[in-house]
Amino acid sequence: MTELVHPARALWWLFEPVHAVTYFSPEGRAAFEAAGLRGAWRGYFAGRAAPLGPVDAPPVIAGFFSFAPSMVERALPDVWKRADPDAALAARVDGASAALARLLEHVEPEQVELVADLLEQAVTRLDCAGRVLAAANAALPRPAGLYGRLWQAATVMREHRGDGHVAALVAAGLDGCEALVVRCALDVRRDVMQPMRGWTDEQWDAATARLVERGWLTERGTITECGRIRHQSLEAATDLAATRVWENHPRAELDRIAAALKPISALCRTALPPINPIGLPAATA
Repeated sequence: MTELVHPARALWWLFEPVHAVTYFSPEGRAAFEAAGLRGAWRGYFAGRAAPLGPVDAPPVIAGFFSFAPSMVERALPDVWKRADPDAALAARVDGASAALARLLEHVEPEQVELVADLLEQAVTRLDCAGRVLAAANAALPRPAGLYGRLWQAATVMREHRGDGHVAALVAAGLDGCEALVVRCALDVRRDVMQPMRGWTDEQWDAATARLVERGWLTERGTITECGRIRHQSLEAATDLAATRVWENHPRAELDRIAAALKPISALCRTALPPINPIGLPAATA
């Protein structure tokens, strides 16, 4: 791992792609459709919200944070009429397992098992207090299959970090739309991110105006030095909140975990679009 990146962030860059195959692989979509969840967003909201049970939209709006409430409300609670949470949970594991089996076809099973074991060990050390999505996922039964185990462990780890990131955004005074506007001022195009999260032009422009007024953005919508510093602070807070699970590991052990994850993560990255909405940096050779 590079010395210039916080270890918790460097490890997130590696396990996030393992989780994200469920959103972008044909196997993931096919599994949700087979369960009655036609359309990518029905599968997304049902699959990700299913650990919470058959909830209505409000807790998902709160937990997912960056989605426009109207987009969540179109999916929930309607998805539970099509597939109950148990069916959605089974579909997401089946789809992710099939995707990982394909992507990791040429990786020795012993290597996959090592990574699954390492991530499962990390999950047992997580403190999920204040992290509802992480706690709900950590409480699920362990999948029987190797690829399901790998995917679920990566999922608990990324939801744990995500819960901490939402807390950092709230502490920084940002709402869901404002957080996306800041992101787009830094490194992602608005025409990519805004439709994926469901915000209207009026909502987006109002969020931009609030950020200009508070000094995060210039009148042209570019990031200010103040905005850059505040963004770096909230990212540092996210890393700090994700550190505890790794803090007793010697650097050599963290490097071992990263080395084991890296080839698997790289193969999973091939299933993701080059411009992704999930915060990962651009893939490097």
